[in-house]
Amino acid sequence: MGLFFLVPLTFLDFWFFLYGVFFISFCFFIILNLNWFSIDLEYFMGVDCLSFIMICLSFWICCLMVLASELIYSNKNYKDIFLFMMLLLIISLILAFMSLNLFVFYLFFEVSLIPTLILIIGWGNQPERILAGSYLLFYTLFASLPMMVSLFFLNKSLYSLDFYFLSNIGGAFFYLCLNFVFFVKIPLYFVHLWLPKAHVEAPISGSMILAGVMLKLGGYGIFRTMKLFLGVKILNMFIIIISLMGAVYISLICLRQSDMKMLIAYSSVSHMGLALGGILTLNLMGAWGGLMLMVAHGLSSSALFCLANMSYERTFSRSIYLNKGMLNIIPSVSFWWFLLCACNMAAPPSLNLLSEIFLICSLVIFSKWVMIILFFLTFYSAVYSLFLFSYTQHGSAYSGGYSFSSISVREYLLLFLHWFPLNILFLKSESFIWIYLNSLMKILICGISDML
Repeated sequence: MGLFFLVPLTFLDFWFFLYGVFFISFCFFIILNLNWFSIDLEYFMGVDCLSFIMICLSFWICCLMVLASELIYSNKNYKDIFLFMMLLLIISLILAFMSLNLFVFYLFFEVSLIPTLILIIGWGNQPERILAGSYLLFYTLFASLPMMVSLFFLNKSLYSLDFYFLSNIGGAFFYLCLNFVFFVKIPLYFVHLWLPKAHVEAPISGSMILAGVMLKLGGYGIFRTMKLFLGVKILNMFIIIISLMGAVYISLICLRQSDMKMLIAYSSVSHMGLALGGILTLNLMGAWGGLMLMVAHGLSSSALFCLANMSYERTFSRSIYLNKGMLNIIPSVSFWWFLLCACNMAAPPSLNLLSEIFLICSLVIFSKWVMIILFFLTFYSAVYSLFLFSYTQHGSAYSGGYSFSSISVREYLLLFLHWFPLNILFLKSESFIWIYLNSLMKILICGISDML
């Protein structure tokens, strides 16, 4: 304890604490051997391995949001209220992922909308942010009303809403009513229009939480409720076709974007369409790939929004054509653009590559005709990532930018803390795979015990 008082007081501030929490949480996730510990983990506050990974992602992204929002501190722009909103957001997300009851999950699923809406309306940059907040709120609330009625019906049928007691109940109408809110949240093509609008009008913290965690609530909900609908797999086929065809069409839309944030937001819809298709195949590889892509996309998309915000803070424009030639001005940031665009197009050794391999295998097992769609999807994802990188980094710099501030250590650290786990977690890929192997082993043990 004596060494503690030798530390200079200048280091005992919030940022020093934040970096320490980053290091401890990442080491905990890497060192933790989920193979045996997962059996006991689920008895601690309702956290099984799926919840544990989502909670780690939520905590990591929320800490990075605070690190990215320096302008709120420098301008003293209601920073206390901002930190309070961040605290409410992370508490609601953690309670949603920790819940063992479907109604409790639904409750905190909706509660997390309120801090996100306040972030967009309170600290957004454009006057259209109120319209974007309305899109976010009403898309989700309109879809959540059928889910609430479905929960009452489910409670009447099964006499419980605990995840453990959910069983195959079937019904196409019930399927759509219960899962439609998750399809909106992921988002599925046709109900995705709220996401690009919310991303463009949100501050950097709002874009990071939307891309990093909020979209993953939809995937997590589908993981938990799909055991109810094992008898209506034909509906999954239609949703898979819509999501994959929509992902290809969205990839083409990305090639026509002139707004950096809009392009990254549409690429999120494309990637999550692939993840949704893999999850709905209801095979083991699709579940592994869907979970890994949710984590990988949460880190890579959040990092790309940070890079776009770094350019916006210096040129005061999100236009790709006004942010040209950055390689001539800040070549070190061009290096980070290259690394993160490569991760976005699933280049090795990123977790995106491993997850997309699993998802492509699961979808080809589901139907061989899907290979045609997957070819165009993977090709166009590489095309729009290269388009984003080449148009922003090459060419002649905009002559209207008379002054340009250099990149701070904080911003380099922010990018590194996105990129490092994204490219190291593939070494710990058994953490994702063991989730479902353990679940399968428990189901087999319960089945054998019932037979005996």
